[in-house]
Amino acid sequence: MIPIIPIHTPAGSAATTTRSGLGTPPPLALYIHIPWCVRKCPYCDFNSHEARQEIPEQAYVDALIADLEQSVPKIWGRKIRSVFFGGGTPSLFSPEAIDRILSQVRMLTPLEYEAEITLEANPGTVDAAHFRGYRDAGINRLSLGIQSFDNRYLAALGRIHDEKQAMTAAELALATFDRVNLDLMYALPDQSLRDALADAKRAVALAPSHLSFYHLTLEPNTPFHRTPPSLPDDDTSAAMQAEIENLLTGHGYQHYETSAFAQQGKRARHNLNYWTFGDYLGIGAGAHSKLSYHDRITRESRHKHPNRYLENAVRGEAADQVWEIGHEELGFEFMMNALRLTEGFDPELFLLRTGMPLSTVEPALRAAKEKGLIEVGNNLIKPTLLGQRFLNELLQIFLD
Repeated sequence: MIPIIPIHTPAGSAATTTRSGLGTPPPLALYIHIPWCVRKCPYCDFNSHEARQEIPEQAYVDALIADLEQSVPKIWGRKIRSVFFGGGTPSLFSPEAIDRILSQVRMLTPLEYEAEITLEANPGTVDAAHFRGYRDAGINRLSLGIQSFDNRYLAALGRIHDEKQAMTAAELALATFDRVNLDLMYALPDQSLRDALADAKRAVALAPSHLSFYHLTLEPNTPFHRTPPSLPDDDTSAAMQAEIENLLTGHGYQHYETSAFAQQGKRARHNLNYWTFGDYLGIGAGAHSKLSYHDRITRESRHKHPNRYLENAVRGEAADQVWEIGHEELGFEFMMNALRLTEGFDPELFLLRTGMPLSTVEPALRAAKEKGLIEVGNNLIKPTLLGQRFLNELLQIFLD
């Protein structure tokens, strides 16, 4: 899961844009969206669509390749450092389809040697042959959507797998790939602190290279938002977060981002690129891009519905909307990502990624520091423990 939600300036609006210039383009990643899933989870607000009919795998791969071909001039000569297949459920696609996509990525772009190439998988849609096929196609990191090892909470979340499938898929992934991330959630409907810790302990016992723990949130336009389940109160969910963090750090995992924990040297390169405000090209239905040029930073979006996306890509119009990020949005968008890093960032990164001096957000930095939400030094800006706990309140300061 990639919980990056950019603030968009609508296409065609008269935004004030930065013209100060970017000396060197940021690192570049490639995101490939597979929009289908077996069943839409009631908490999910991602662009995913239930596969009620046969998935048009070949036609969609054709569209992705056409999308990439149309996008190459925008990233000409820039190396791609990571690739991420997200969804939906990318593991619904065959290894042959993934292989064909990656073959075209290698042909059309200068993909870095030993680039991180991640595929998201659902424990209910995988088997040993598929995992081996993905590995042979070039996938070198697997992200497995476990969410919980407890049948009660899997049922409450509407997941298609049970705890036995979760464990089997995790063990199979660890036997097949050197780098594995397990996605879990806490503060689930009627979940106790003891049960949340039990999930964390089972995850730690598997010793994957990376763990992601997300607090369940009730996102707009989801069944859970319309009919909220009974959730743990704020004090209990805060205790869950603290105890999970203590457990994981006690087992050698570095807590380097709000929801991310990694063994030494195993941080997610693709996600770090988002959090350090790097560039990314997004292809596929509903995918978003952020691309930097010497005089502007732009965003692109693709149409969300798979059928409309297929039609657009075939016509040579894969990019549905393109707009510049306004000067007034850049500071917030940078901070929205960089302040998720628990270790903070070098202040020079702000200029390198936005083309603007740090002084443009000085009033917000001062206000956040006065509230005890960040620490500001000559070589480091980082959220305090209080700022990590109240990240939304911290980010609001940069939006006001």
